[in-house]
Amino acid sequence: MDTHTVYQLFSATYHSDPNVQKQAEGQLRQVEGTPGFISILVQILGSEEIEVQTKQAVSIYLKNRVRSSWVSEEVTTHNIIPIEQQDRDTFKANILGILVTVPNPVRVQLLDTLNRVLANDFPNKWADYINQVHAFLGTNDAKMAYVGLLALLQVIRVYQWRIEDKSPLVEIVQSSFPITLQMAQSLCNENSLDAAEMLRIIMKAYSIAIQYELTQHLQDNSSLVPWVTLMLQIVEKHIPQEMLSEDLEERQKFIWYRVKRRSCQNLNRLFSRYGNPAQIGQTSKYTAFAENFVQQFGPQILRVYLQQTDRWIKKETWLSQKVLFFFAEFYRDALTHKLTWQIMKSYAETLVTHFIFPQLCFTEEDEDLWVDDPVDYIHKRLDPLEDFSAPVAATITFLMNLAKYRNKFIFKKILNFINNVLETYRDAPPESKDPRQKDGALKMIGCLADLILRKKSGIAHHMEPFFTAYVFPEFQSQYPYLRARACDMLMRFNKMDFENKANLAIAFRGVTTCMRDTELPVRVQACLSLQFMIQHESVRNALIPSLPMIMQELLNLTNQIDADTLSGVMEEFVEVFSEELTPFAIQLTEQLRNTFLRIMQDYQDSAAVPVSGELITSTELDISDKTMAASGVLKTITTLLLSLESTPELLSRLENALLPVITYSLENAIIDLYEDIFDIIDTCTFSTKQISQTMWGIFELIYKTFKDTGIDYIEEIFPSLDNYISYGTQFFIQNTTLQRMINDIVETVMTSDRLNESERICGCKLIESILLNCRGVVDQYVGPFIDLVFKHLSNTKSTSLTNFKFYCIEAVINCLYYNPLLSLHILEERNLTQTFFSIWFDNIKKFSRVHDKKLVVVTLCSLMEIPVEQLPSILQTGWPQVLEVILTIFKSLPKAEESKFYNFRDTLFIHDNYNA
Repeated sequence: MDTHTVYQLFSATYHSDPNVQKQAEGQLRQVEGTPGFISILVQILGSEEIEVQTKQAVSIYLKNRVRSSWVSEEVTTHNIIPIEQQDRDTFKANILGILVTVPNPVRVQLLDTLNRVLANDFPNKWADYINQVHAFLGTNDAKMAYVGLLALLQVIRVYQWRIEDKSPLVEIVQSSFPITLQMAQSLCNENSLDAAEMLRIIMKAYSIAIQYELTQHLQDNSSLVPWVTLMLQIVEKHIPQEMLSEDLEERQKFIWYRVKRRSCQNLNRLFSRYGNPAQIGQTSKYTAFAENFVQQFGPQILRVYLQQTDRWIKKETWLSQKVLFFFAEFYRDALTHKLTWQIMKSYAETLVTHFIFPQLCFTEEDEDLWVDDPVDYIHKRLDPLEDFSAPVAATITFLMNLAKYRNKFIFKKILNFINNVLETYRDAPPESKDPRQKDGALKMIGCLADLILRKKSGIAHHMEPFFTAYVFPEFQSQYPYLRARACDMLMRFNKMDFENKANLAIAFRGVTTCMRDTELPVRVQACLSLQFMIQHESVRNALIPSLPMIMQELLNLTNQIDADTLSGVMEEFVEVFSEELTPFAIQLTEQLRNTFLRIMQDYQDSAAVPVSGELITSTELDISDKTMAASGVLKTITTLLLSLESTPELLSRLENALLPVITYSLENAIIDLYEDIFDIIDTCTFSTKQISQTMWGIFELIYKTFKDTGIDYIEEIFPSLDNYISYGTQFFIQNTTLQRMINDIVETVMTSDRLNESERICGCKLIESILLNCRGVVDQYVGPFIDLVFKHLSNTKSTSLTNFKFYCIEAVINCLYYNPLLSLHILEERNLTQTFFSIWFDNIKKFSRVHDKKLVVVTLCSLMEIPVEQLPSILQTGWPQVLEVILTIFKSLPKAEESKFYNFRDTLFIHDNYNA
């Protein structure tokens, strides 16, 4: 096939007529295995005459083709047409040159392809790659040098997550970093955006190289000194005002500040991971390096950061939030070492008042986000410590560590500063009050709540008057963010006991009033605070009349924001007020079900979004908020079901209400929710002690789920399967289809390579459940069960008895108890009798639970009922040993019962099947 024909086919793939597109895609699939096809694609990509759209279509195709066909093992396994060696060689010979000429959207696709090839071929099958890269880096052509840096970054990324054999990375660093260092030193003196982009790539490469290891080359002063010097120069570099956008969001992403951010990240990592003796410990292999680094570079980095912070405080320079994040992160670590702390000490108060405090105050950006998108505000601002990469998170941890580790020097000074801010606000005339500063002061003291409430703090007893003076008035504040802050303060100081119960009543009224606030973030914060207030009995009693309203408000809020934290509040309310909520159980369950299905609809809508002609699946999208929110709703449902265990009639009605939740999750294979869904199934079937027609109706769906996507969740599925057999025995023994399904699950669990021994225990437990509950009606499965178990019992010795093999022994014992003669016959037929009894009796002391001991006793007693002439000869001669085992078990049984060393579920079988 010639180049022009291939070009026309790819041009047709983005034709406006879907039929033309489909026909072109079909023809491409027919010819893609033709030798030389990849070489033709390389020609198209390298041609300057081909339009961008076609090149982009080719680059996307090539990326997917390489992903599926470059690795020989994958090609063999999935019967994919391999890429010919000649095509591979053509790609390698031309890819760097092509990267120079193609536009950026195409380059992005090709870099992904290059990384995939390098991951499989470098260094053994692409030995001259680094030489090619060095040739590009050494040229005077800026575009070629830029591609050289991109190419270097791709090969370094190959080793980013590798644990073994990172020796090629050591060689790359040693040979390439001196070149990039020289380039970076020159680029640092420029102001152009191209220079910044090249510096960004260099800093990114350095960042990956030091992520988990610091090579000897990078530890040597000949390398370390110029690199640290360069990164400090970047941090100090003045960015001309005229280059900065007026739009704050655009300014945050400005390329030069991305370079500064990456430089700070590298300096911080050198210090915190390798260079701070106070953090790495005495046993680290970097101890000697750390002693040198903290002496030679720690003070140098700290002084540059402090100088830049001082300029930022004086508004002589602008710094992005990410740069401020890394400054705070470094300060947090620097205060742990006495040398850097001595430098910081004189700046500590300034850092508290002018660096930490302004970042914790409610800002104009916060207000804009609150007004424009209150839901986003809730996710990003209500608990900044949940996002450890958020700029304010590092500032808060710096404040907390400062107060904790340098307590004697700074703690009271921090509190005095907060008190001064609050007093100034209180005493100022209305027109002079700055509510943002009050919010920042309250936020600061909220961050220090744990330290303040310690007995040794000496100020815990002052907090109740503090709340009366500075917190409670804000429940009626005209500023919604201060109303939210008042609620937040109650949550932060939830361990504080109010000596004056009238103050607790004021707090309760304030929070419940805020639950009906017009502002969404205030309502959410009030609900979160109420969760902690219900520890007080007076609050619980006062809440009872309002429970339906509160639960409705929680459901409404969950529908609005998909926050799993609110599900946690609901779950706690259901647990604490289970008795009071029983009359509303059906209505509440239906509302929870509807909330879940609404969240799942949003999840499904987000699960596949077409972008640039490709399909990005749910695993590539940030939809964790929705799955976490859905999981929270399911946990609340489970808690509600558990609270209704004493009302089986009501539970049966709830099963019907929950059927759509179960079927949706299993039919759509929402794997992230399997644990919660099977908790619900387990709770329904275990609590009612019967299997309703509704629950039998989903059994086949459970089986299909196990076979398709659920095998890895057998430990979560097992309790439900056990319930089906135990509480639906009559229906189970009459239905051979159900029996075949369960037997198939047992066989799969005992033989699948995907499961480990711990997970295979579920197979043994299922065998036990079947045999104990279905005595006399499942003879056909005894032989297969013994065969499955003995695949794992062969060559077992007492010294090598794992927990799984112990359960395998119990599975055979259960076969003997189920039908002694049949089981002995099968063991004799397979020449396993002596083997099994030797393993069993050699390990008899390991039968420590009440369940284990009773199983042994009743099984041996069953064997003793068999006429001697029908016993295998090995048992006839070993009968005294059998009696000795029974006596040993009987003697140890009372002690086991005293220690309650048994599992509640196991006792259900014991009492029903063994005592008789």
